[in-house]
Amino acid sequence: MARKRESTIAGAYHIEAFLEMMSAERGAAANTLVSYRRDLDDYGRFLAARATGFATAGADAVRAYLSDLDDRGFAASSAARRLSAIRQFHQFLVSEQVRADDPTAIIDGPRRLAHLPKVLSIKEVERLIGTAAANAARTDLEGAARLSVLRLHALMELPASATRREVRYLTVRGKGGHERMVPLTSKAVDAASGYLAARAAAGLADSPWLFPAPSDSGHLTRQAFARELKDLAALAGIASAKVSPHVLRHAFASHLLQNGADLRVVQQLLGHADISTTQIYTHVLEERLRTLVTEHHPLARDR
Repeated sequence: MARKRESTIAGAYHIEAFLEMMSAERGAAANTLVSYRRDLDDYGRFLAARATGFATAGADAVRAYLSDLDDRGFAASSAARRLSAIRQFHQFLVSEQVRADDPTAIIDGPRRLAHLPKVLSIKEVERLIGTAAANAARTDLEGAARLSVLRLHALMELPASATRREVRYLTVRGKGGHERMVPLTSKAVDAASGYLAARAAAGLADSPWLFPAPSDSGHLTRQAFARELKDLAALAGIASAKVSPHVLRHAFASHLLQNGADLRVVQQLLGHADISTTQIYTHVLEERLRTLVTEHHPLARDR
């Protein structure tokens, strides 16, 4: 496969060196590396068509590539993500002394519209968890069916795996290897205990995975969980298209802020390295402040 890229992209071996560095030194995930390869291959083919390459392309070539992405119908967010990969790649080439300058240094990224995250209401989340709990309490299910409903109940209550009753906090590792502490509720611990008992009864106690499954990976995949979550939403009377694991994450943050949590606390719980990322939820704070002023300031009351 590398030989095929080299036949159409000048300096394709630089991509391989960059990906090796991202994996070994920065701990980039496999999906991230696949995305980088796809983006840089596309960029390299564009440069080759213009009779230039990674070592010689200037800022005009980068701008032309961004214009080409726009012509191909790329959303501003997708083009910005691709430019980010190209920036990191050119910075790597400078650090490796492949070239002396970074042509992306003076390039402005595509402007992205600030879309507010989709969220569920508190009542909708309660309905999801309640439906999962009701299914877990059913006495007419046995074997794999019972294990499945208990597993989903545990997944709905848990932010991540919990296997011991005395555990009250979990260490969650996110993108880039960043770690954060997430508190466990008593309901989450109870849901985990019920599931673990059924897991052991099914002969899966020795599995290295908390949520084993008959898949290539040996564990429940995020795609499978997303499908089960949509099925649960339908049972709870909520539109399936409205629900996903990421939507639940947004709902978690919004509900915390709505009920008085500090923005810095939410930043830590979500694992955001920069608080500017968390500030997309400030629409919740603005609504809460407006309500506080309306309800409590004497000049805002009807006279």
